[in-house]
Amino acid sequence: MLRCFTIEQNKLRESELESADLLEHLESLYWIDLQDPSDSERALVEQAYPQALPEADEVEEIESSARYFIEGRDIHVHSLFLTQSEGRFQTTTVAFTLTPDRLLSIHDVDLADFRLMRLRARRKWVEVHSALQLLTTIFTQKVDNLADQLEDLHTELEEIGHDVLETQTSGGQQQALDRLARLEDSNGKIRLCLMDTQRSISFLMRHIRNQAEEQEACREMLRDLDTLMSHATFMFEKINFLMDAALGFINIRQNQIIKTFSIAAVVFLPPTLVASIYGMNFAHMPELAWSGGYPMALGAMVVSGIAPYLFFKHKGWL
Repeated sequence: MLRCFTIEQNKLRESELESADLLEHLESLYWIDLQDPSDSERALVEQAYPQALPEADEVEEIESSARYFIEGRDIHVHSLFLTQSEGRFQTTTVAFTLTPDRLLSIHDVDLADFRLMRLRARRKWVEVHSALQLLTTIFTQKVDNLADQLEDLHTELEEIGHDVLETQTSGGQQQALDRLARLEDSNGKIRLCLMDTQRSISFLMRHIRNQAEEQEACREMLRDLDTLMSHATFMFEKINFLMDAALGFINIRQNQIIKTFSIAAVVFLPPTLVASIYGMNFAHMPELAWSGGYPMALGAMVVSGIAPYLFFKHKGWL
């Protein structure tokens, strides 16, 4: 899918252009966004901007030289964005190409940041005057979205923390562990996006030194990113603490169960010994002919079972 945007009276506006009309209206476009483009759409953009679009395998490269580079007068920035799939956070790379006159972007999936940008553009809320400012606006929107996601994770983590520290059942602790594992994965994805955005903004700042307004916007984003990174680190540490606490509570409960079985084994061991002695088949056992032998054996078993329990209780082992 190919989407085109213009700037009218310093406001971003989405153009209802067909792909075939792209070359004809090229001069008026400031942003060309390709979402999972077809071969014909990609060829059309490459006809207007040769070598501007990266290949699919180049987008996912992780080394800095492949994600942030200058080619002629074009600035290339490949940045990770957050998306959701089947209730879990995923990361996907958006490849930006900033030319002197316009911005090109290519990505595989529809992203929340881009949907919000289109919504704001339809309502004429996006105030920009250049392709560079548009790129910084997209990154600002991305940082705001990551901050919102962190806030949601923190709220959920507070609820899970209360459950971990207050729940007394093993099943509740296990459910909390499952939720904590999902939160840890989500926090890790957000943290990865924050780190990648820091790298993207730092690279961009080195190549727009003459743009004072955009430089200040980038510095403001870096300050926000530093704060969010600290918050993500705090979340990571708290998630690990709650995981350790949940595992500790589960182990304590398991030890209590094992302790109960151990007490039962100790209490029933002496009566079992007495019963075993009088269950032996010897011809000469004095108590066999004695009428009080059976009650005596039962009493011995009861006393031998109660005595260890009372002794452990006295020692404070129970």
